[in-house]
Amino acid sequence: MKDKHRGGRGKNLGPRINDQIRISECRLIGDDGTAYGVVSLDKARDIASDLGLDLVEVSPTAKPPVVKVIDYGKFKYDQQKKANEAKKKQAQVSLKEIQFRPNIEAHDLETKLKRAEKFLGQGDKIKMVMQFRGREMAYKDLGLSKFKDILATVEEMGSQVESEPKMMGNRIITIVAPTKKALQKSAATKSTEEAAES
Repeated sequence: MKDKHRGGRGKNLGPRINDQIRISECRLIGDDGTAYGVVSLDKARDIASDLGLDLVEVSPTAKPPVVKVIDYGKFKYDQQKKANEAKKKQAQVSLKEIQFRPNIEAHDLETKLKRAEKFLGQGDKIKMVMQFRGREMAYKDLGLSKFKDILATVEEMGSQVESEPKMMGNRIITIVAPTKKALQKSAATKSTEEAAES
């Protein structure tokens, strides 16, 4: 059986620390930002042990590699915290689906359009589907024109068509996404509502 970690660092993709660092000299930076300059690795280890801290290789590709004297546990914690903050700031966009029939009644259509407006206000994309059953397949062109009318109404709510309507079997499918202008408008409305509540 082969050794998985032979000749490489295995799955540990984090920075090399302390005894994992195998270079002759490095550019050393203290935990308070003090620049020690280019020193031998042995001297860097002595400085780190005197301070009771770890050596962490922060830039292995630099010439010479940059090594920092820091508390590795705190370093990992700060890295995780930054990653979590970045993840929070990412916009979560989900794809919602709304289905129509060619002979949809006015009230049902109104309800589905209200739901579409709500989804667009939340910043979600919508997969709009018109499904044909049985004899409705003979009147695809009427269904397509009705679907385009519905699509025009949804576009007026502040959306843009990402993929043109396509016939796939017994369904017409398209995807619409909110425009940036509509997202800004919904965010402004939300902030005024929150201000009114408090």
